[in-house]
Amino acid sequence: MTFFKNYLMKNLFIFQLKLFLIAFLISCAETNDTVEENNINNEWDIEGWNLVWQDEFNRDSLDLTKWSPETGGHGWGNNELQYYTDSDSNSYVENGNLVLKAEVVPQGIGSSKGLRYYSSARLRTYSKGDWKYGRIEVKAKVASGQGIWPAIWMLPTDWLFGGWPSSGEIDIMEHVGYDLGVVHGSVHTEAYNHKINTQKSSARKISNVDTEFHVYSIIWDKDKISFFIDDIQYFLFENDQQGNYKTWPFDQRFHLLINIAVGGDWPGNPDNSTNFPRSMLIDYVRVYEKSIN
Repeated sequence: MTFFKNYLMKNLFIFQLKLFLIAFLISCAETNDTVEENNINNEWDIEGWNLVWQDEFNRDSLDLTKWSPETGGHGWGNNELQYYTDSDSNSYVENGNLVLKAEVVPQGIGSSKGLRYYSSARLRTYSKGDWKYGRIEVKAKVASGQGIWPAIWMLPTDWLFGGWPSSGEIDIMEHVGYDLGVVHGSVHTEAYNHKINTQKSSARKISNVDTEFHVYSIIWDKDKISFFIDDIQYFLFENDQQGNYKTWPFDQRFHLLINIAVGGDWPGNPDNSTNFPRSMLIDYVRVYEKSIN
């Protein structure tokens, strides 16, 4: 009787152990499926790329750990008319978007020797987001109008080869308001820049540029910079492999800038057709590094 009882207990234990192992394996499989599903469902996941920096603008205010406002009204090298402020009337977060706004200031702003009659915003990631190579994406609805000049662009963080244009500039998106819907992508170097009419650039026409969001992006590596709108490539700038910073200064860290200029050498001044305020909305900014397999 004791032998039979022990036999039953042993087999019951083995049966319970098997059930436990089966339940454990099923649980692990479901967990793995959930992790994989979550990874796939993240809208910012891109195969072959690791997300290293982002701002989805889901806070109540601008994240100053990621962005710094620049201020001033000295023309910014282009005879621009605006005074950039750090006021939340010119840059703020609303409904999940960063809003940059250019406004008329009837009483003027700035010093008495150089009053400006427009205010706007210029934000940068300097020392808070600096990258050498990668994939940079910005989803934006840009501003339009005569004399309005929104831009998404990059400048060197360390200026290793000297001041502009020697250390380079990457213009991910520029929209000159009088030419509605024409989006420009450009690079500037000592050899190639607009001051001597040798800049390297291309443009693409977007019919709803100021009414719909579009993704403006670059993919930048040691050999080239590729420019995209909504994942469609429209411009390619290649490293000539001469090892000369005058043609390829893009082997150093750069940071991102977003701004709306008013007036300037390229867009000209606002006129009676320009209705203020003019705004650019940013849905997100995402920066990726290439995955190493």
